[in-house]
Amino acid sequence: MDMIPSWSDRSAESRFDRKRETPHSRTRSSTGDEGIHQEDATVRQHDATIGGYWLITLYSPAIAPRVEPGQFVHLKIPFLNEALLRRPFSVYQAEGEILRLLYKDTGKGTHQMTRLKSGDSVNLIGPLGRPFPRHAPDATPVLVAGGYGMAALYLVAKNQPKIGTAFFGGASKEDILCVDQFQAMGWPVVIATEDGSLGQQGRVTDALDGWLGSRGESPRPEYFACGPNAMLRAVGDRARAGGDTAWLSMDRNMGCGVGACLTCVQKVQRKNGDWTWARVCKEGPVFECREIVWDE
Repeated sequence: MDMIPSWSDRSAESRFDRKRETPHSRTRSSTGDEGIHQEDATVRQHDATIGGYWLITLYSPAIAPRVEPGQFVHLKIPFLNEALLRRPFSVYQAEGEILRLLYKDTGKGTHQMTRLKSGDSVNLIGPLGRPFPRHAPDATPVLVAGGYGMAALYLVAKNQPKIGTAFFGGASKEDILCVDQFQAMGWPVVIATEDGSLGQQGRVTDALDGWLGSRGESPRPEYFACGPNAMLRAVGDRARAGGDTAWLSMDRNMGCGVGACLTCVQKVQRKNGDWTWARVCKEGPVFECREIVWDE
């Protein structure tokens, strides 16, 4: 295993606000270059689940103990020499020196990953990115996830001091993941599928709207969301309308994963009303909804 001494290009670094000086930022930990490791993790178990999703369990003594909710690892694709760029994967579970990733077989790279078997090694860089914070003491945590986002929110649920409600959405029942794992932690899970094959029919924000309309004078919600950008924007719109906070894990194509190549930039709002660029891999992936400047 190797420490990564300095991945950021300093001229690029100077173009970005290291403290993310934005209207609704909350103090959160941030993994600096000194906290990033590269290691050859060992596959302990690798199983197909449902809907083309796979769960891989890795022995990762350098990275796993340092992971915080919402962070990701950059994985070197095995068995594919022409794949020069790594792939980012949100961490599903991190327990001691064990790391679990939940991914879908959707392309050439992830298809090659399905060939990994127990005893194989895979090269990782991580943990990367700024994590989700804990919810405010006077708020109720509300998790909203679409598809793969359910796995990315597992550590958020596990590390919150208060149990809230989770909303999971997908096109069909095969896109609904991790329900048993969330319920085992005491979290009620509300499910919505677009085809009605599981839970209520409609989008996950439809289920969220029904819950918001029936909750009365309960403590204000604080949202933690991961999924497609359209869903993230919709969650942010509801938070803004209610005067609430929403933490959104943004999904952007990444190159280096450590802030040097500027592939994954996102427009964000500054306190003075102007906007600037932020790197999703470095200043993100988690942003408060009022930070995001959505392109029309």
